[in-house]
Amino acid sequence: MKNTLKKATLLISAFCLLSLPLLADSGISKISTDQAPKAIGPYSQAICAGQYIFVSGQVPIDPAVGKIVAQTIEEQTKQVLKNIEAILAAKNLTLENVVKTEVFLKDLKDFAAMNAIYAEKFSYENKPARATVQISKLPLDALVEISCTAFIPEAN
Repeated sequence: MKNTLKKATLLISAFCLLSLPLLADSGISKISTDQAPKAIGPYSQAICAGQYIFVSGQVPIDPAVGKIVAQTIEEQTKQVLKNIEAILAAKNLTLENVVKTEVFLKDLKDFAAMNAIYAEKFSYENKPARATVQISKLPLDALVEISCTAFIPEAN
């Protein structure tokens, strides 16, 4: 058993090493814009991989001042979605390209108010799939954080 496991590990390692040059040409690229807050940690605002964009969780930082200025869940949700729109715009996309969102709320009691703003912004027919959860604390003590995945049509 140990010998088989050792061989499998060596094969996987060899495959990974041989795949490194392929990954460099795989179409994976970082997306960055000064119209949205800079990443506050070791991550990218978004990553483009093939026909998908993976937008990191956005908190309601106003990029003009570099901090959270919105106080209510409605104002914070608007700012978060504005940040996401700015990141998508860097690749000539809009919220209509979003296929999945993840919403993190500090308090699920804010769900209805957040959802009203969310519904205004995602008012088109094909709304994205979504998960919404309550968590104990968000970065910078924000009330809401949203991440998403967007699809890039062939024409882009």
